[in-house]
Amino acid sequence: MTSATAFSLGIVGAGQFSGQFSKLFHAHPLVSDVYVTDLLPERAAALVERQQLAGTFDSFEAMLDSDVDAIAIFTQRWTHGPLVVRALRAGKHVYSAVPMAVTADEIAAIIDAVRETGLTYMMGETSYYNPATVFARARVSEGAFGRVFYAEGDYVHDMDLGFYAAYQYSGGEHWQRTASYPPMLYPTHSVGGVLGAIGGHAVSVSCIGVRDDRGDGVFDREISMFDNDFSNATALFELSGGGSMRINEFRRVGYPSHIRESRFRYFGTEGSFEQTAVSALWQDRTGVTDVTEQVETKPSMDLDDPSLADVDPALRDAFVSGLAPVHDATRLPEELQGLPNGHEGSHHFLVDDFAVAVATGSLPPVNAWVAARYTLPGIAAHESALRGGERIEVPDFGDAPAAGS
Repeated sequence: MTSATAFSLGIVGAGQFSGQFSKLFHAHPLVSDVYVTDLLPERAAALVERQQLAGTFDSFEAMLDSDVDAIAIFTQRWTHGPLVVRALRAGKHVYSAVPMAVTADEIAAIIDAVRETGLTYMMGETSYYNPATVFARARVSEGAFGRVFYAEGDYVHDMDLGFYAAYQYSGGEHWQRTASYPPMLYPTHSVGGVLGAIGGHAVSVSCIGVRDDRGDGVFDREISMFDNDFSNATALFELSGGGSMRINEFRRVGYPSHIRESRFRYFGTEGSFEQTAVSALWQDRTGVTDVTEQVETKPSMDLDDPSLADVDPALRDAFVSGLAPVHDATRLPEELQGLPNGHEGSHHFLVDDFAVAVATGSLPPVNAWVAARYTLPGIAAHESALRGGERIEVPDFGDAPAAGS
């Protein structure tokens, strides 16, 4: 590393999402310099100039050959797995946007590389710090749920609310080929919010996929690079603790995704929690308590803030949410206070998790083994849907190794 306390970071991909994180990494006291590379050099140069970052690299390969200590990958979702492995094998710590990868083999390769190199890997799953997940995790810890035997996670993000624009921005002339990305191969915002609260892992799954019928070239198997025509999918998982988990991944849905795109429910033998787009309830045998205020975030900035100029208006809500009362803001460095946050207050915590893990050699909460448990269920679910809902096993790579092992 470049110093005993700080490390340098290379951002791979200068799209609408990465710019929000580069700003936070640049401000974090454990990060020294931030560099950027992108397949479109002008995007990398513009981001560096706008945020006064350290500089650009001509290519991913050039960044790997440099003395940059860590890599943060914000490329298209199906590209993450191979890029992560290359970065780890080049001696770089890695932060990766979701999902971890799109096949079990890619995930196995990442875990092998992390184990063999001893480097830090973290997946930036926002739902781990979703206020509902934080609330439920605390209630689980204190035993208020009793035994959680059933939980639900929904990622309800309609294509018309920002995803068309996002795929057009990143996909170029043939964006429809990539906009057909299978919903269940992007499962971590729903699965992570369930398992991030109750722990454990999925054992088996049966999934039903809904074939799209809009006819606009998206989710059309003749056009799709993924041979996919599912726009919505519902999966029922058996969990390692004997309970069950239902996951919904919806891309055609009459729902206000801009208000809340991920929502959760947890049912235990002693208590339960339910969330809608605008409310949250804690329930037990004695009655119902409205806990909406505890898990509600306030805007951290205006939607028309100049720093959001490169973000499509339909996606800006995801980048302006501040902290909720259930968040522990005291653990965050002062340098992040007042900076833009996003995805229900998760961005600051994700950046801090990675920075601390790299600087101290500790395991981040969403390490490679946890990330695998958030990603593999969706991979298996998509395969089940392709088989007409056949129940199939979900592979598992086990728990993260104990510190120092």
